Amino acid sequence: MPEYGYFLSCEEHRPAELVEQARMAEQAGFQSLWISDHFHPWNDAQGQSPFVWSVIGAISEAVSLPVETAVTCPTVRTHPAVVAQAAATSSVMTDGRFRLGVGTGEALNEHILGHVWPPAHVRLEMLEEAILIMRRLFSGEEISHYGAHYQVENARLYTVPEEPVQIDISGFGPAATGLAARVGDGYITMTPDEEFVSQFRKGGGGGKPVSGGTKVCYGTDRDEAVRTAHRLWSNQLLPGEMGQILPSPRHFEQLEPLVTEDMVSEKVVCGDDVDQHVSALSAFADAGFDRVYVNQIGPDQRGFFDFYRTKVLPQLQGSH
Repeated sequence: MPEYGYFLSCEEHRPAELVEQARMAEQAGFQSLWISDHFHPWNDAQGQSPFVWSVIGAISEAVSLPVETAVTCPTVRTHPAVVAQAAATSSVMTDGRFRLGVGTGEALNEHILGHVWPPAHVRLEMLEEAILIMRRLFSGEEISHYGAHYQVENARLYTVPEEPVQIDISGFGPAATGLAARVGDGYITMTPDEEFVSQFRKGGGGGKPVSGGTKVCYGTDRDEAVRTAHRLWSNQLLPGEMGQILPSPRHFEQLEPLVTEDMVSEKVVCGDDVDQHVSALSAFADAGFDRVYVNQIGPDQRGFFDFYRTKVLPQLQGSH
């Protein structure tokens, strides 16, 4: 049976709210947590973007659930040696219950220091080199590294967990999925696609965990839930590479007319139909995922957790 977790959205909520949601998730029966790592939200309506490592520190004191970033980009905005230190400390604070989810990132968050935003194949090269550096640092030994993209000199992490931090790689296409299979400790993707799972397994992923996530908007008024999802997260329905290359929230806002409320109604589970929520998460289980994370869009977090605690999670946990 898959593990069901809650996906904390740093784009929508202040730090204290995220910590409280982590508590509610644990009380509702969720088994683990994802948390997003952004410098910006996707649009001003979302309205927040706290520093993820500070929030993880607070969460480590509030709950006993495993935590994973979904996902951190350890290549442009933050040097991989610094990400390695943050991840190692997070693992120590959670008694080893931290995993580092990584990906090639988006210009929205990563170009802020004025660096050129590289093309996709270069970003994958950078990610692979970053993972090599971080794994060497997790050993607790002093390292130096002179690579195509990064230099590290005389670096040693003194605060490290007993076991090296596991690194899961996010992928939405064949190249990134192939990298995840080759060098990842697990695979992350956001659609219940059996082909990607199969590629990961056959390409070297074997029995390593596959994790997926989805967003829903629970509410007793379905039309209002659709409007909330459209207002806050229409960006997730934009086609192609726009999500990776647009540099600021206002650019995503300019494209909001491309996504209609009808499109959101069709693509995003909204409302309080138990079967629709169960079906959306079961699709990941049916596609071979080991861990499934769900995020509630909008402010009605308590209503969502009550709904999932009493109606949705019991069905999911009884159906597999």
